[in-house]
Order: sequence, then C-alpha cells, then structure tokens
Amino acid sequence: MMLIQKIPLDANNEHVSLTTYILDESQELLVGKKRPAVLICPGGAYLNCSDREAEPVALRFAAMGYHAFVLRYHVFFDTPNGFERLLQGETFEPRKECQYPAAIRDIAHAMTIIYDHADEWFVDAEKIVLCGFSAGGHNVLNYAVHYDKPVIIDDFEAAKVKPAAVIAGYPISDYLYMKESVRYQDDIAQSLFKLSNLAFFGQEEPSDEELAEVSATRLVSHSTPPTFIWATAGDKLVPVGHSTRMATALADAGVPFEIHIYEEGNHGLALATQATATAKTDLNPIAAEWITAADIWLQKRFSLPLEEKGRWG
Repeated sequence: MMLIQKIPLDANNEHVSLTTYILDESQELLVGKKRPAVLICPGGAYLNCSDREAEPVALRFAAMGYHAFVLRYHVFFDTPNGFERLLQGETFEPRKECQYPAAIRDIAHAMTIIYDHADEWFVDAEKIVLCGFSAGGHNVLNYAVHYDKPVIIDDFEAAKVKPAAVIAGYPISDYLYMKESVRYQDDIAQSLFKLSNLAFFGQEEPSDEELAEVSATRLVSHSTPPTFIWATAGDKLVPVGHSTRMATALADAGVPFEIHIYEEGNHGLALATQATATAKTDLNPIAAEWITAADIWLQKRFSLPLEEKGRWG
C-alpha cells in the first residue's frame, strides 16, 4: 500500500506540513532499489496552498513511478476563504511568520526530512526534484538559486538540501517584471499582487532591491539545477514573460533546461485535466501534455533503476 502520512513542520501552525506519497516496496518491481522523488509546492499567491496543485499532481507523479511529497509551506491565510475576503475589500496586517525566507526554508526542512528517511522510504536522496506552480513555481525557482547560499546552508546541511532538478509551472520568476506588468492589469489583479506582496515581503510595495533579491531570473548561476518550465501564452495573471525570461537566464548561464509554451490556457491549469478542474475552463488537452513532457525530460536524468531483462525474459 502507498504510505500516505502528514508530517507537521511547525508546532505553531498545523497547516505547514509535508505529506508523503511513498510507493509500496514491491517484490515484483524494483525489489529494494531506491526511486527518485518529486517534492511538490502548490501555488496560491503565498496566500494559501491550492489543493488542485497538490495531491492530484502527487498521484500523477506516483503513477509514473516516483515517490511524491506535497509541501504546504508558510502562507498568509489559515483558512481557504482568503481570496473571498480580498474581494470583499477587507484590509490585512503583515504576518511575520510567513514572510521571506520562510517558504524556501520550508523546502529545506522538507528536503532534510526526505533525506533523513531515504533508506526507510527507498528514496534516492540524490534524485529529489522540486515541482511548483505559480507562487509555488516561484518558491522552487527561488530555492533553486538560494539553496547553496547562507539563507539556507547556515542552518541546514548542504548535502541534504541540494535539489537534483526543478519543474516550474507558470511561475513568477522576476518580481521587477511583475511589478511593471501588473500596472496594466485590472483592479482585482493589482489588489491580489499587493496582498501577495504583503504576505511574502511584509509590505504591499517592496523596494526594487527587495524585489530583485527574490527574482530567480536575475540570480541564475552555474549551480542552478536543470530546470523544466511550462506556461501558456494566454495566461493573463502571470505573464508568459516570466517563463521566457527564466529560460534565457538559464541559457546564458549554461544550465540545462527545457521550456514548453502552449498557445492557449488560463492561469492555474495544474494538470489541465478533470483531475484538477473546477470548471471547463480548467481543461486544456494540449497543455495537459506538459506532465508527459516532464516525465520524458526526467527520464533523461532520473530513469528508474531497472534490470536489463525481465526475470522471465
């Protein structure tokens, strides 16, 4: 049976947790060999963690043969109705516990737990992939350019927190670009951006220096792990320029990457299938191919340790 368990990460916040989706150790399959793993960070504007980008995605990766984990990192709201409160015009005060660098340190905490349980869970600790969507995509990209910096390695063991690769779906990669582009969006998008800034930075209008500090596009280096990016040109909330700018930065730094831009599709498609849809607008059979493309990309680096021939060959 799959091992599904919720591991608390913050004694003061029950919502911050790591959920495991560990494939059963079968005597018919890998027989004691370790599998790669995918650690998933749902999106939600740093206000919440979307269920649509959590368990359904984990189960899809599990179906591909990977152990999967879902990280619910520190976010602004403790209840799922936060966006409704925003639409109702409620005002909010900063919450220090969810501000940067809390979310990337949550990733380091989760990575450490997986590393420490690698033998028990049959996880190949050198093949842990980060996968994030929207703000979760920002979280994993931001982590990818900071995992070897003091903000992480001053408090975590370097060997335990290095990701093998990153998958980012419709991510925010450049907050300075986001600041400029949101000016041309509607009032709701502008209000959402300000509230997301309040959650992440502790203020609605951070300085350009603060924005640049967490803009992965501007911080890519030779130590940034291989990256797979996908987005849609039709995304009106997080412009596709975040993805193309990140791809260019990776190319300039010589970091292996792959990028898929689909012509149509709203923001937040997740798997773009019925498994993650709340409405028909969440369905997109063309964009839904991203998960297959990601699987093929991963297999170049992290194929399962299969025998050359079957036992009955």
